[in-house]
Amino acid sequence: MIHELKIHPKHFEKVLSGEKSFEVRKFDRPFHVGDLLALNEYNPETKTYTGNSCLVYVDYILNDPDYCKKDMVIMAIKPCTVVRHDRSFNEFNLRKDYSVPLATGGCKEK
Repeated sequence: MIHELKIHPKHFEKVLSGEKSFEVRKFDRPFHVGDLLALNEYNPETKTYTGNSCLVYVDYILNDPDYCKKDMVIMAIKPCTVVRHDRSFNEFNLRKDYSVPLATGGCKEK
């Protein structure tokens, strides 16, 4: 499953640089290991999206009341890439390099 989430610019930059390899989120949706997070950079001051985004793979989820606040979850994330394929694929067979096949057929490469 792909979850579209807002992320503040200071945190977005840390994810892009690889310095931040986790997301702490309210557990208000069904996050699972293997899910993808579409992190969309959002400026809270102007209340607008910047247009920047990245895709990350959820590698591990910590949801233990001894370590997490109530209704919160900590997810280990890894960067992934989108790869174009001209054939259908099984979305449950993600490659170990965390690439995700994009099977739209409607886009043409430039």
